[in-house]
Amino acid sequence: MAKFLNSSGTTYHLEELIKNASDRLIIISPYLKLNERIKELLEDRNRLKIDIRIVYGKNDLHPEEINWLKNLTFIRTSFCKNLHAKCYLNENECIITSLNLYEFSQVNNNEMGVLIYRNEDAKLYADTYEESQRIIRISDEVRMSLEKIIEPSNSVDNNLSSESASQVPTETNSAKPTEVATSNYSKLTTAKFAKELGFKTQELNEKLLAAGYLQEQEGELILTDAGRAAGGTSKRGKFGEFCLWDSGMVI
Repeated sequence: MAKFLNSSGTTYHLEELIKNASDRLIIISPYLKLNERIKELLEDRNRLKIDIRIVYGKNDLHPEEINWLKNLTFIRTSFCKNLHAKCYLNENECIITSLNLYEFSQVNNNEMGVLIYRNEDAKLYADTYEESQRIIRISDEVRMSLEKIIEPSNSVDNNLSSESASQVPTETNSAKPTEVATSNYSKLTTAKFAKELGFKTQELNEKLLAAGYLQEQEGELILTDAGRAAGGTSKRGKFGEFCLWDSGMVI
């Protein structure tokens, strides 16, 4: 029989669910932001070569966390547009809850959840598992990467200055791998990024459209959520909206 969980109960059983996974682990949460305890548990499951799937709708990881995650070879991450569900599942039980993974939610918020045991509610568990598989199927699998950035020169492209940072985390769509080798790493306009890759701007726009990073609306190219997750940023200039891209991203 399904069991009701309050805030502390949800946190406890979520940790137990991850810790007891011996075959598979599915984590579906809108925000990809992990506290230290969850990271510790995921590291342990990775050492045991457990198949782990994480589906998220927004990435709030810091560069050091990106670097940590990309080294866990048995964890696969996927981006799902418009994701709001929170569901955590291993081969024996699952939790459907309001609880996000990040620590603030576990410490400050009032949460509720339902714990479902496979051996007691087989149909309910099966329905939850099937829906989690559907969400995985409609999601785009991405590969985490972290690029070091060299301060760019003072070059100007189309009267727009490049933005830079000391480190930029990026996510790349593993289904469409095109390796990129650039002379420096920074936030680049589409025209500058195309030049770095040896493409014409139109050719790069077509690739970004095909990858789902851009979409056409009323004759304009608009940055999508997948494009933001991959490293794109939408800015407004004197001539309207434009996009900046991490020069180390893979298309």
